[in-house]
Amino acid sequence: MPQTGNRRLRPVLLGLLIALVSTAALAGCGADAETPPGADPELVHATEVPETGVCRNLTREHFDDPTNASEQVDCEEPHNAETYASGVLPDDLREVDYLDPELDAWAYSTCGKRLGEHLSADESTLMRSMLTWTWFRPSEKAWEEGARWYRCDVVGGGPQSTTFLDLPASSAGLLRSDPGEQVDDRWMACARGDDFASARRVPCTQQHHWRAVTTIKLGAGDADYPGDRAVEVTTRDYCSDSVKAWLRYPGEFDFGYTWFGEDEWDAGNRRSVCWARTAE
Repeated sequence: MPQTGNRRLRPVLLGLLIALVSTAALAGCGADAETPPGADPELVHATEVPETGVCRNLTREHFDDPTNASEQVDCEEPHNAETYASGVLPDDLREVDYLDPELDAWAYSTCGKRLGEHLSADESTLMRSMLTWTWFRPSEKAWEEGARWYRCDVVGGGPQSTTFLDLPASSAGLLRSDPGEQVDDRWMACARGDDFASARRVPCTQQHHWRAVTTIKLGAGDADYPGDRAVEVTTRDYCSDSVKAWLRYPGEFDFGYTWFGEDEWDAGNRRSVCWARTAE
């Protein structure tokens, strides 16, 4: 789960104490129902590989559900999610348990890479955007019957979002930018609130106090988790230098940072995000 901190830097003195916050995992819903509310009965135990280019409206709770059969909507209508990748799990994962962590690690690598290709963005841009991804597998019943498909959805928000953004009819190339130009601020992450630890994530087109400006890569794909303290300190020190440079070396400035714990590390995330206090 994400952790945050913030600092004010003056020429000599380090100011504010770090504030750490965490967001509790949200429980899934509808687990005992044969057809969960808002689901398409024909998709609940589907064994066929899902189609791509299909749109839906997902909620925060869906991020914790291993499977999803939400009703599809016309992509010309309001929606916050689109299936951009799907297929069959690799042979070496066919015999693992239904909730084996290896599946999440594989999905992080696969869905993350495919999302960058789909949106025309590198990993740093993705992590600084308002767009996230979630993935789903067959229901337990379909899994027992041999179904081994996966589905990657791009979503206009995430587990900590209070609202979700509507996506265009097609999200392909949404984070593309020409050399020397910035990605459209409608899709980039800022935060509103004087206190970074409690600031609410909003698109940068809205009034905000913080902007996600850079990321730091903390280790290679096969590196062991270095521990919470090491991750936090490395993130803090890098972000202080990175944000100062992004702000063109002011004498005094505020910055925030978001780092992720061991669970996310094991799933494949090796980056932290640096935030600059802005005048907007």
